[in-house]
Amino acid sequence: MTDIAAAPDTRAADRYENRLLVILFLSFGFVFFDRQALSFLAPYMDADFGLSNAELGTLSGVLALTWALAGMFAGRLSDALGRRKPILVVAVVLFSLFSASSGLMGGFAGLLAARALMGTAEGAVLPMAQSLMVEASRERRRGFNMGLLQGSSAGLLGGILAPLVVVWIAETYDWRIAFYVTIVPGLVMALLIAKFVRERSPRAAAEAPAKEPRVPLGEVLKLRNIVVCMLIACCYLTWFVTIITFTPTYLTQVKGFGPGTMSGVMTCLGVAWVLWGFATPAISDRLGRKPALIGFTALAVFCPLAVVYVESPVLLGAIMIVTYTGLGCFTLFMATIPAETVPRGALATALGVIMGVGELAGGFLGPMVAGWASDQWGLQAAMFIAAGGALVVVGLAFALKETAPAVLRRAAA
Repeated sequence: MTDIAAAPDTRAADRYENRLLVILFLSFGFVFFDRQALSFLAPYMDADFGLSNAELGTLSGVLALTWALAGMFAGRLSDALGRRKPILVVAVVLFSLFSASSGLMGGFAGLLAARALMGTAEGAVLPMAQSLMVEASRERRRGFNMGLLQGSSAGLLGGILAPLVVVWIAETYDWRIAFYVTIVPGLVMALLIAKFVRERSPRAAAEAPAKEPRVPLGEVLKLRNIVVCMLIACCYLTWFVTIITFTPTYLTQVKGFGPGTMSGVMTCLGVAWVLWGFATPAISDRLGRKPALIGFTALAVFCPLAVVYVESPVLLGAIMIVTYTGLGCFTLFMATIPAETVPRGALATALGVIMGVGELAGGFLGPMVAGWASDQWGLQAAMFIAAGGALVVVGLAFALKETAPAVLRRAAA
């Protein structure tokens, strides 16, 4: 009788898990659609603003700065209140409004303010979304679900759709129109979250008390995996933000690619982002978080180097698909490993701190330094900085403790 009674609850929990995955997949995907739009529109904005490489890096950096601060604050606030859904709904509404406001600005200062406000809203989305997803996920699908949510969603909407859609709108109409249309999907997703997402999933409600004791931040920072993941985040954000910020300009200004060719090459990054976004965490479910992180990061070192040394756009796109593996690793050090390391009462805090510190160092300072270096020695300097960031991650990953449940069970047996 117990098994028969429990079956409907299990099916309900599985259905909710899949529904939540779809909603959060689209929500975080549109976050990156908005975040990536600036990089793809930079060549069109140059006629109005005349942005230098340093200014372009600053625009990416200020969004990362406010993203970082908001993520750390939202994570701590969420654990203190025991609430995630209201914070997520407000954040999605606000980032949609602030993204559209970029099209209203008439100069660099206004655009800088719009990007700062946009980062303030977007920074709260990932800690809330990943906290909700990890509690709703079955153990055997934890890495896969979180990879789809954080990696593949950003790749599909931010890496594939964004360059195709925003470049087409800019070519057909105007770059400002491309910013205006970003408000629509965000508001739709906010309504879906408000209607269909629960504060606690059926699986979390059955497996844990409604609210666990708060864990002091100092205790969280004593855990080796959390500290190592913070350091990895700093270097990996440098790799990611530098590539995505400067590659479109490198392809058009240095290699002389036309807008359509540039868009096609950048779409290859999006294809790789989608592919590795779920494949890397899924592989880590079976082989382990640590070996997956080390192996796929070693491949990621070669992606920015290919931008510099490969001349054929077709060959460059193919190499990017093979080597743009880092976005699958993001889920591991930003979400899965921390979620398997800390108790529930510290989950949003841990995710927010790792994301926040990484965005501060790699997302804020990284592109600013890369932009300054590019103005001094050419845009290839940015690509070398990105490659160096991934190379450092390979060394740091050896200090991690394995957390994959399947691997730990095999080791115990």
